[in-house]
Amino acid sequence: MIYILIFVYAIAMTLANLSIAYFGIWVSPINAFLFIGLDLALRDVLHEKLNRAQMFGLILVSGLITYALNNDAGMIAVASAVSFAIAAICDYMVFSRTNGSWFSRSNKSNVAGAAVDSVVFPTVAFGSLMPEIVAMQFAAKVAGGFVWSLIFKVAKK
Repeated sequence: MIYILIFVYAIAMTLANLSIAYFGIWVSPINAFLFIGLDLALRDVLHEKLNRAQMFGLILVSGLITYALNNDAGMIAVASAVSFAIAAICDYMVFSRTNGSWFSRSNKSNVAGAAVDSVVFPTVAFGSLMPEIVAMQFAAKVAGGFVWSLIFKVAKK
């Protein structure tokens, strides 16, 4: 089962990166809800199954796959790897230090991860801070993370 989760994580991140590279920044709120929301919730599932080095390796590999599939996605892949790594650290710190159910801890850590990722990714990928994109991405990531965490909560039962 762990290999399926890792595969889904890597594919989701790669598809998110390639769609940004292909369609541009306007698709980022859609990606944020579907793919990054999945990343945030799935990351919390994987936190319970992988160690930190394995998680960061998975994040790095997802960025490398993106770059290998589309050289034009170069800065997108770099921004993705950087923002996911920083967001993963924040997510891990909140998830591992928060009490309560998995669902509660996941959603609290999703807010922290979404905030960091929403600022870092577009700033690195496109070279400037875009407040409107940051706000839309943040809202979409938190909402998507909530929906995906509900799905994982039900699946864990």
